Amino acid sequence: MEAGTTLPPPPPFWAGGPAPGQVHDPIAPGPAAGFQALTRTLNPMVTGTSVLGAKFDGGVMIAADMMGSYGSLARFRGISRLLKVNDTTALGASGDYADFQYLAQVIDQMVIDEELLGDGHSYSPKAIHSWLTRVMYNRRSKINPLWNTVVIGGFYNGESFLGYVDMLGVAYEAPTLATGYGAYLAQPLMREVLEKKPNLTQEEARDLIERCMKILYYRDARSFNRYEIAIATEKGVEVEGPLTLEANWDIAHLVSGIE
Repeated sequence: MEAGTTLPPPPPFWAGGPAPGQVHDPIAPGPAAGFQALTRTLNPMVTGTSVLGAKFDGGVMIAADMMGSYGSLARFRGISRLLKVNDTTALGASGDYADFQYLAQVIDQMVIDEELLGDGHSYSPKAIHSWLTRVMYNRRSKINPLWNTVVIGGFYNGESFLGYVDMLGVAYEAPTLATGYGAYLAQPLMREVLEKKPNLTQEEARDLIERCMKILYYRDARSFNRYEIAIATEKGVEVEGPLTLEANWDIAHLVSGIE
């Protein structure tokens, strides 16, 4: 062989595999020409703020406003963050709206597949809550979480259910729940009311939810005065809205220090 002649590149170790000196990427099709990093959701894009939930005598109530924030921009003012799963279960989600839409599609298909079996059974609120804990923890373990905090409520076999699942898979049940900024502002108010009267009527629970939604509208810059309420009782699940809060800003000019 003459001096200066370039040798042909060595063949790959196996079909579609790397050649000597190259990096193997099992995801990319064909021979790996270089390393390609996997991407993950580092920051949610369009987000929703607080979701509130409360049990009452004979059912559960969940509320969420209809604002979709693009960073600090109030970009979308008519999105729904509540989902009627079936006749016994509803849920609401804060966090990344795209991830909520993905979850909603998966859950809708699950419900369709269950109904097609025709065995007379359907998903209970506890079943949806348990399934979500596994999904959220599984995605968290892959370092690719669904960037949501979900409140699941329903009425099944004569019992009210209200559960919480966050993006890490942390889950629990409680008589009142709040996500986002509502965990700091609304949850203490709801707990105070339930300490005085543990069993609320549906009207009392609605008054409490509406009062908390109004306080969040005043105090949370990512909230809005248009909202929806999902009510689960033995009669089924009903999503009401869009509803509008009546706010009073007459004293706003008296607030100093935030100019």
